[in-house]
Amino acid sequence: MDPIVVSEYRPYLVAMSFILAFVGSLLALTVTRHIRRKDGTLRLQATLTAGVALGGIGVWSMHFVGMVALQLDVASSYGILESAVSLLAAVLCTAAALAVVSKDPKKPLRILSAGLLRGLGVATVHCLGMYGMKSGGYIKWDLGTVGVSILIAIAAGTAALWLAFNTRSVSSKVGASVLMAAAVCAMHYTGMGAAEFVCTTAN
Repeated sequence: MDPIVVSEYRPYLVAMSFILAFVGSLLALTVTRHIRRKDGTLRLQATLTAGVALGGIGVWSMHFVGMVALQLDVASSYGILESAVSLLAAVLCTAAALAVVSKDPKKPLRILSAGLLRGLGVATVHCLGMYGMKSGGYIKWDLGTVGVSILIAIAAGTAALWLAFNTRSVSSKVGASVLMAAAVCAMHYTGMGAAEFVCTTAN
């Protein structure tokens, strides 16, 4: 029987991953009021900027710092192609979610649709990142825990989007950013809790 790989986290990198998620979220939510013109049309540049801030910094960077925080008793690396595709998915899904909710943020269906899109975007980044992980073994997944991690990302992300677009105070933006960061980190680390690394090599 192949041995289970022992893993543990570096606490300072876990903290850094949360800070990245928070900063990316706060930058994105600062830009959100510029996504739509007064006539309701979409500003593509502002939408992509918010997507890069939230998806690129808040989600993608958080994910890979979280992965670096994980110490395994086996050598590992990451595929460039999978990492690049996951970055693109993070930016596009996040930008699309913000575009959807910004059209009419008071409509529950738009909030729910955007939260679902953003949650699935976070899950896609995580799954692609894990798929691109190269090590001397394989990963056994607890699918129930994976499902819980996706639900966390969708639920908390939906709540954060509502808070971000329906309140205007600085404290509400900070609160929404904390909630978004918590959603991304909770999804990532819960998803990682579903992974059992199994070594198939001698070293």
